Amino acid sequence: MSAATLRPARAVQPAGRLLFSLFVTPIFAIAMLAMAVLTAPAFAHDAKPTAAKPQGWSYPFACCANYDCRTTHTGEVLEKPEGYVIAGTGEVVPMSDKRVKDSPDGDFHWCAHQAGLDAGKTICLFVPPRSY
Repeated sequence: MSAATLRPARAVQPAGRLLFSLFVTPIFAIAMLAMAVLTAPAFAHDAKPTAAKPQGWSYPFACCANYDCRTTHTGEVLEKPEGYVIAGTGEVVPMSDKRVKDSPDGDFHWCAHQAGLDAGKTICLFVPPRSY
């Protein structure tokens, strides 16, 4: 017997299995990568540092979706008997509204749809301690 007859024959991969490995495997890899990206923890963006919070602080993701919050300028949010009035839109956010949050740095912060543009609708409003 020769050495060639003692070696096992090399298996030929069926065409269907070749197609599976060429097309399905990369699709599976892309799907797994997409799942990893989509299930990664979402991080909120940060408020700018202030004297009260020199390290800054993070807006909750539910309020900002990474771009909808900003510190307001003086007079943009007015404290009135009916609630907090957003001067640019006239929107009134009652003080008991669930969108009203305590401000960690003592400044007003407005989170609104449309990236905080004056035409936006309030998602969250961070307010300093109430005046007496």
